[in-house]
Amino acid sequence: MLKNDRWIREMAAKGMIEPFNEDQVREGVISYGVSSYGYDMRIADEFKIFTNINNTIVDPKTLNPESFIDFKGDICIVPPNSFILGRSVEYFRIPKEIIVICLGKSTYARCGIIINVTPLEPEWEGYVTIEISNTTPLPAKIYANEGIAQLLFIEGSEICETSYADKSGKYQAQKGITLAKL
Repeated sequence: MLKNDRWIREMAAKGMIEPFNEDQVREGVISYGVSSYGYDMRIADEFKIFTNINNTIVDPKTLNPESFIDFKGDICIVPPNSFILGRSVEYFRIPKEIIVICLGKSTYARCGIIINVTPLEPEWEGYVTIEISNTTPLPAKIYANEGIAQLLFIEGSEICETSYADKSGKYQAQKGITLAKL
């Protein structure tokens, strides 16, 4: 069952989302906070910009950290036909009976910017690492501390047998932007 804004507010009061915006902030920014059936998370002001300076091959088994340039600022420019990594402003603690699906915001999608985040599994916690692809042949702006993606909280018909915490998942309690791990 998809969870509504009342449930999200109740769970946030128990520490599921920190910091938490009880209402949807919209004026003059890309919206974030509680929506009818979800929560629009923000992107922090720290980024890893992919660069092909070392003429590397992108390999999820051995992603070279030297292929990224660290950047901190209010606006990050995504190079044409490339990508950046960021992290959420919010820290999440997902309950055992919930799975979270993340969808990119339409404001960015309409500009050729694709947001990719894998599901937030039951009992996962941490800052969300966010991949942002610029599908256009032009540079694209990403605005820190504004909305980047909407999270939908879905309750299972029963509690899962093995949660992400039970598996000691490799991305559990990540604190910053986390590169791919094997």
